[in-house]
Parts: sequence; C-alpha cells; structure tokens
Amino acid sequence: MAKQKADSLIKAKWIIPVNPDNQVLTNHSLIINNGLIEDILDSDQAERNYRCNKQYDLGAHAIIPGLINAHGHAGMTLFRGLADDLPLMSWLNNHIWPAERRWVSEEFVADGTELAIAEMLLSGITCFSDMYFFPNQTAKIAHKHKIRAQIMMPVLEFPSAWASNAEEYIHKGLSIHDDYRNHELITIGFGPHAPYTVSDESFEKIRMLADELDAPVQIHLHETAHELEDSLKQSGLRPIQRLNQLGLLSPRLQSVHMTQVNEEDIHLLADNGCHIIHCPESNLKLASGFCPIGRLMDCGINIALGTDGAASNNDLDMLGEVKTAALLAKGVSHRADTLTAYQALRMATYNGAKALGMEDSIGSLEIGKSADITAINLDGLKHQPIYDPISHLIYTNCSQDISHVWVKGRALMDQRKLTSIDMDALQCKVAVWRDKIRFAENQQSMNF
Repeated sequence: MAKQKADSLIKAKWIIPVNPDNQVLTNHSLIINNGLIEDILDSDQAERNYRCNKQYDLGAHAIIPGLINAHGHAGMTLFRGLADDLPLMSWLNNHIWPAERRWVSEEFVADGTELAIAEMLLSGITCFSDMYFFPNQTAKIAHKHKIRAQIMMPVLEFPSAWASNAEEYIHKGLSIHDDYRNHELITIGFGPHAPYTVSDESFEKIRMLADELDAPVQIHLHETAHELEDSLKQSGLRPIQRLNQLGLLSPRLQSVHMTQVNEEDIHLLADNGCHIIHCPESNLKLASGFCPIGRLMDCGINIALGTDGAASNNDLDMLGEVKTAALLAKGVSHRADTLTAYQALRMATYNGAKALGMEDSIGSLEIGKSADITAINLDGLKHQPIYDPISHLIYTNCSQDISHVWVKGRALMDQRKLTSIDMDALQCKVAVWRDKIRFAENQQSMNF
C-alpha cells in the first residue's frame, strides 16, 4: 500500500495530548501536514503509513501541546529587575509608571517584545496574550517571528506615550484590530487596565464594541486588598460588582489575578462564564495575595496561567509558573490534591486556549488542531527514574530541557536553537537599553 505524504513526523517516547484527561501515549508519533495535526498513532505504524519531508526522532522526549502564557506585558521585559521587593502600588506609582513615561516608545516595545518572545519560545510557549503600550509593535514582532498571540489594546484614562485618553486608546486599538482581522496567528482584543484606571463610560464603550466584534476583554481585577478598599469607598461596590452592573461579565472576560475574592465574587464569575488568569509568581513577589484555586475549580471556573511581565516576576518561564501554581494551591488549601500535576499542565495548555477563545484550534494534541507543539527531553539524570512523565514535567524543573517548539507546524526552536531570532544581535540591543536606563536611574538617585 502506498504511503501517504505529509510534511513532518515527530516521534517520541511519550505524547501527552491533554485531551483526553491523564492520557499518556507511549512510543507514538504525530503526523503534521499543512500546519495541522493529521494523525497520532503508534510510531511503527506511522513509519509504515507515512512518507514525510521531515522526521524528528526525539527518543526520550515528552511531547505536549504548546504552552500558553495567558497574561503578560512583553515590552516590559526591558524593565526586568528595575524595582524589586515592593508592594504593587508603590512599585507602579514610584517606579514603573515613571520609568514608562521616560522610556516607552515604539523602539522600546519592539525590542522588549523580541526579548520576551525569545525567552518564551525557549520556555516552550507557543502562544501569549499581551497587554501593553504600542500594541502595534507587539503585533509586528509577533508576526515577524511567527508566534501565536492575542494582543489586548490597552485602555486607560490617563495619557501615555501611545495615547492621550481612553478615546484615543480605543481608536488606535480598533485600527490595529482591522489590520489583523484575518491574520492566521494574531488576534486583537480589549485591555482595560484595571477598574481604578478606567471610567464607567469607557467600560460601557468597551462592552459595546466587544459585543459587536465578538472580541475578548482582559483586565487586572481584584489584584490587591487596597484595590477593593478604594472601590468600596468610592462606589460602595466591589470591582467585580461594578463590572457586573456595566455588563462586562461574560465568557469573553479574562480576569487577571483575582487574589481577593469572596463567595459572591465566585458565583458572579461562575454564573457569567468568566475566565481567571492566575499569575502566582507575580502575586507572590508583589505580596498581592493568593488566588483560591481550589474553591474556584470546585465551582467550575476555567483557570489559565500567566507569567505577568518580567518586571514583576522576573522571568517568563511557564513550567516554573506551573510548578509554583501547583505547590501554592496545595499550601494555601492544606490539601495535597487541590491541583494535581495533570490539572496544572492543563491550566497551562487547554485552559489557556479556552480562556483566549482558541480551544477549537490549540491547547491539546488532537487530529485537526493546529500543530502548536512543545518537546521536552527527559533523558537527563535529574529525571530518572521516570514513573510518570506528567509528574516530571510539573515538579522537576524541566524548562532548560525544552528542545523543540513548533507553531502551526513551523519549527521555531530546533534542538534549543531559535530559528528566526539572532540572539547575538538581540543581546546587543538589550545591552544598549540596559546601559541607558541604568545610567538614568543612577543619575536620578544621585539627585535625591
């Protein structure tokens, strides 16, 4: 019988498709054709049935769906380590916002985004959601490097280098939405920064436009106790109650952080099908609090994972984030089974795709879905012995063992080498920014 033609065959010791639950396929292969997963089958049978242009024989690797970073600020990667060991509002008001006013530009965001994309690919991320100034540059760099992205147009009431008021933020964002309306990898949504930086009038306009365009909305929500206290003083409402009155709660809403929640908040989220983006390491570093993962999961709320920006994390390592999420959930709940290894992996893959409205095409390894794939080498000494590869992925610090990444069947990292990013040139650009920013910071500190 004649062999079928396909683009690529990826053979590995373990394939972990995520759907169905807890399944691990041993000695299987993925067949990739025209950017999609065409078949998943026993490796011997795959070699008998298919003739492929490219074959990857990955030995003692685990193959998983590409990791999804559901919340971040890619351009801010150039501020990594600029202001550490501070609570959120002091970090924002006294350090980050002043630095942004001084440095953020199209060039800054383009270079910071390229640095972020390089780091994310090296940590197995094939799709990221981003909320930052100059989203046109974020989209441009994501397009250049062929990574999947959901880019949220930022909306605030105060001016920045990108826009002067909420109306201009929205107007510019809609133009970007039109530019990428039919893009194969990039989608555009709305990113109202937070309840304390966006007015009711702007929220109502965002809701109307999101309904009209069927576009996602992402917002920092219930991030700190201070946010809730101020909201109650000003309006007598918790932030989520205010958003509910304004009609923002829906399956399109991606609620980032949610460290301060009560039972009424949880029911509002569940009843309206909202998603939560959990950013455990950023929340820990800024001492913002703990998202009650176990209680939220018990109520059927979809929870995805995000790294947040490198300025508050300070890395974009998704497997590190997954491990932190799993361990923190156990510690907070005093239950070792609150978030299992498989559930944690699902949060970083399928749940992320669902939160971004992309679960029909990514988030699991299934026939007909996009070939967004990450491969991890489990041959090293620290991984031995292997009883359960899912356990190893979550608990044994595998990030440096990620060897290959594909997005829509394109190899963006091959044997730990990025295929489209000149790392030496990137390092030089970053060093220039570091020296400029460090000199300015030193000068400012000398003036005080």
